[in-house]
Amino acid sequence: MGLIVGIDASRNRSGGAKAHLIGVLTECDPKEHGISKIHVWAFRSLLDQLPDRPWLVKHNPVALEKFIFKQLVWQANTLERELKSVGCDVLFTTDATTLCLFSPMVVLSQDMLSYEPGVMQYFGYGVARLRLLVILVVQNWAFRRANGVVFLTSYAAKTIQKSCGVLRNFICIPHGVDAVFRQSRPSPIWPNKKGRPVRCVYVSNTEMYKHQWVVVKAISLLRKRGYDVTCDLVGGGTGPSQRLVQDAIANADPNNIFIKQHDFLPHADLPALLDQMDIFVFASSCENMPVTLVEGMTAGLPIVCSNRGPMPEVLVDGGIYFDPEDAYAIAGAIEQIFQSPQTRLAISQRARALSQQYTWKRCGHETLAFVAKTYLRTKK
Repeated sequence: MGLIVGIDASRNRSGGAKAHLIGVLTECDPKEHGISKIHVWAFRSLLDQLPDRPWLVKHNPVALEKFIFKQLVWQANTLERELKSVGCDVLFTTDATTLCLFSPMVVLSQDMLSYEPGVMQYFGYGVARLRLLVILVVQNWAFRRANGVVFLTSYAAKTIQKSCGVLRNFICIPHGVDAVFRQSRPSPIWPNKKGRPVRCVYVSNTEMYKHQWVVVKAISLLRKRGYDVTCDLVGGGTGPSQRLVQDAIANADPNNIFIKQHDFLPHADLPALLDQMDIFVFASSCENMPVTLVEGMTAGLPIVCSNRGPMPEVLVDGGIYFDPEDAYAIAGAIEQIFQSPQTRLAISQRARALSQQYTWKRCGHETLAFVAKTYLRTKK
């Protein structure tokens, strides 16, 4: 009888968290690691996106379709019993904000908001900040009692351990990227001087740490310098960050000539959008692993990128970096793309080459291998 693994995906609500689970379970081969069954607990819409495999058993407790309080009560009081009832040997929980006490357990870290220095100040002193503090406490507790922890980047591992303490058993396994992004054009075609404008794109919902309004100001600066450039902001948003974006657009481009903001775009539609663009902008200052950035790398676009967090670890020398809170720095980075065809080609080719290492097959293989090894380690 092989190893039986339980996966708690009850908190996989973000796009990145869903993509991670789908990618791992679609591309992995559990038998390679001595695993005979994988049981997954998740909400119905996520389970429907998972592959049907003879070794995969899907569970949809009623509580996971209810409000967050009922989900947490189920996780704290019922999940452990359900894991034991189906004979699970080890639990892999895909969200570190877990209240389940099952052991042995491997925890996946996907959230950096509570840990990145300076980010909490964006949230003031209200409910949002209190929520981040609670998440910090719960996640640190989960990391310390887990038998193994999976981080997405070395940067995240180092930063989080400054808060939770040194962990005895952890590994860094980056996300994969969907194969559909690899079907994009092999190298971008730069528009002629008298042709269409150069189109920049920034794919992300608006958040205070995403700095879209600073990007708007940077594009405005470039226009004033005589560059025919536009920018598409893709992802929509609400709250204070969205108001800052709207104010910046109203001041810089009241007639919506060169700045366009789009609502959320289905993930499957992103490759076609990127094929229409010339420069990929990524201005976030807080990421565990920037999946959107890797998608831009895979699409073969020249990239200008935030110099914060794990971005230099992921993009390495495949882009031009800037301070995401400085509009002049962002404008300067984009200006380098305009002025040097050699730089433009070199960084787009380098980024595309670097992106080849980010596959779901690798991610799935390394993740299951670590879960299996962690279980065996607890039995010694």
